[in-house]
Amino acid sequence: MTRVAIYARFSSAMQSEASIEDQLRICRERVEREGWAVCEIFTDMAMSGASMQRPGVQRLMDEASRGNFDVIVAEALDRLSRDQADVATLFKRLSFHGVRIVTLSEGEISELHVGLKGTMNQLFRKRPVCPRYDTFFHGSRSSTRLIL
Repeated sequence: MTRVAIYARFSSAMQSEASIEDQLRICRERVEREGWAVCEIFTDMAMSGASMQRPGVQRLMDEASRGNFDVIVAEALDRLSRDQADVATLFKRLSFHGVRIVTLSEGEISELHVGLKGTMNQLFRKRPVCPRYDTFFHGSRSSTRLIL
């Protein structure tokens, strides 16, 4: 059976911890549909995706290097990182350890996702956060997200 680690993150103290619970719920639903087994859950609360210096993502990488799971499931690639170089490094290290990344937004992550989504996430990070933009494009966590 495929062993899965789920990763969830929200970036601001102004956001709700319910965001983490929503992400975990929808990731668990995907894991269940695939017939996989959740073996570990990693989270970072109120921490920016602009840096890899987050306890949850550091533990995730450490456990991946030990071979403790086969797949990482996250809501979107930007939950793992918004930094293009960090996304590329993360993908390379996980691939070396035989760990795949599957997101609900993008599906199974490939080099193409790393390049394109990494660039988009980096550009998003440089823009000022606008609540109306976020609501328009992302809606609530229980609704479908528009993928740019």
